[in-house]
Amino acid sequence: MPAADASPSRYDVRPPDNAPAVAQHRDPLSGHATAPPRPITPGPIAVLPEAHALFVTAVQRAGGEVAPLSADTRGLLWLSAGRADELDQILTDYPSIEWVQLPWAGVDAFRDVLRAHADGPVFTSAKGAYAEPVAEHALALAHATLREFAPKARAARWAQQRTGRSLYGLAVTIVGAGGIAAELLRLLAPWRCEVTVVRRSADPLPGATRTVPVAELDAVLPTTDVLILAAASTEGTRHLMDARRLALLPHNAVLVNIARGPLVDTDALTEALASGNLLGAGLDVTDPEPLPDDHPLFAEPRCLITSHSADTAEMTAPLLAGRVDENVRGFLAGTGLVGIVDPRAGY
Repeated sequence: MPAADASPSRYDVRPPDNAPAVAQHRDPLSGHATAPPRPITPGPIAVLPEAHALFVTAVQRAGGEVAPLSADTRGLLWLSAGRADELDQILTDYPSIEWVQLPWAGVDAFRDVLRAHADGPVFTSAKGAYAEPVAEHALALAHATLREFAPKARAARWAQQRTGRSLYGLAVTIVGAGGIAAELLRLLAPWRCEVTVVRRSADPLPGATRTVPVAELDAVLPTTDVLILAAASTEGTRHLMDARRLALLPHNAVLVNIARGPLVDTDALTEALASGNLLGAGLDVTDPEPLPDDHPLFAEPRCLITSHSADTAEMTAPLLAGRVDENVRGFLAGTGLVGIVDPRAGY
């Protein structure tokens, strides 16, 4: 079992000792299982690279059998957001595996694995499960950047004039229409914002003022006060916000990224902030990640960076355990799975 003996990675899912037994947040996709694209044979489940008790218990509570990798293995709970090469080798060596549960909402770290095994096991992720804590963080960053918390805190002295914008009644654009966007719509309701959701299609997202396809993003940006990026990281969304699109935003607009760093051209954003073409940026994710310690964004007064902490281990561990519990039940009973990934689309 190569993965079980490998040294741990900083991307491994490690629930803290004080992780609550009951989730503080709810999983909005719970109870919304869908049929897998092909039949799955139930059987023993391996928990790797490290079999943490919280997740082993979740499998067993749902009636699953946790067992070492073998020719009988039918399910795999992969508890690392990295180590993709090890996962690829396991799936090659154990073609009996028919279902793989990945740990995070975003699966971009496994892009090559998904493509290589697109016709193999059914993959599920935690997409949607972490919507509440991440949406909460996005809203906090929106408030902080609009109110100019970063430059005021860095000044470390009494400001000569009062500055900042209120969120009430502003035009908010959310790129992405998944669980985070849905939760943001609920959270933004008290601020009476006009919210535009940008997604692959124009199918309306309940709660949005309007929903437009990504082809209309350029038309939306000039009237956007708050731009929140909540889309998957794919080849098609890489540098979605490049220098040209950043220039379409009003100078008093703010950008919030709680999705993935590559959605934004980091050099272009650095220049836009330095030249005063944006009021501010709140970044929980960056490209590269982590940013080098001497990167100019750390010194940029208009930029607030929170080091990928929108969902901490204390928040996500019980949510992932709940998703595992639900999917093991569906895996064993053949009633469907939550968070099925399209391996070719990458989300």
